[in-house]
Amino acid sequence: MSYDYIIDSYAWIEYFRGTDAGAKTRRYIEKENSATPTIVIAELSRKLLKEVEEGRETMEGRKLRLEFIKTSTIIVNLTRDIAEYAGEIDIERKRKVKGWGLADSIILATARKAKAKIVTGDKHFKDLKNEVIMIK
Repeated sequence: MSYDYIIDSYAWIEYFRGTDAGAKTRRYIEKENSATPTIVIAELSRKLLKEVEEGRETMEGRKLRLEFIKTSTIIVNLTRDIAEYAGEIDIERKRKVKGWGLADSIILATARKAKAKIVTGDKHFKDLKNEVIMIK
C-alpha cells in the first residue's frame, strides 16, 4: 500500500474537536492519500473511552469516530519491520527529545518506511521539519 501522509493522534483529536488545527487536518483526512497506524487507533480508543467516562462522549460516538478513521484513511498495521525500526528510532529520539514515547517512534517509523509526512501538532515532532506537517 502506498500513502503520502500519516495522521497522528494529535491531528485526529483536533479534527474531531473541530478546532482550527483540526481544520488544517481536514484536507489530509478527507482529500489526500493518508494512513493511520494501528497504534494511533489504540491511543484514540483509550482517549475516547476516558471522555465517555467523564461524560463528554458516548459509547456510540466513540464507536462512530473509530469507524470513521477506518473508512477515511488506510490503516497501517504494526509489522515486524516497523517495530524493529521503531526500537532504533526510540533510542535515538529519547536522547534528543524529552517525553518522547514509543508510540511516537512507531508513528515515525511507519512514516519513514513509506516516505510519508506526519500530520501533527505534537511538539515532540517539531524538530523533524522535513518529515512533518505541523498543524499548530
